[in-house]
Amino acid sequence: MSTVKHDGKVRGLRFSPWNLLLIVPLLVLVTPLFNMDGPRLFGMPFFYWFQFLMVAVGVLSTWIVYLMTRDKPTVDAPDKLSVEDLDEGDAR
Repeated sequence: MSTVKHDGKVRGLRFSPWNLLLIVPLLVLVTPLFNMDGPRLFGMPFFYWFQFLMVAVGVLSTWIVYLMTRDKPTVDAPDKLSVEDLDEGDAR
């Protein structure tokens, strides 16, 4: 079930296998994978040029996920408490 609000924005939870592509840029957080001097690129140690490369990979990954999921319907997340659950009755 998708929900489109009056402002035209789609709201709710959405899962798509494309979202798993967003894990790839997180590899830059695993420093032991690239904590080395060689191979050098234009005299720059691997440690630095790999980080620059991962910025481009992160932007590309985010752009691909956006393009592939922007038109997908969403599913509403159930509220933990509804107004009826919070209502204590008539306070007259």
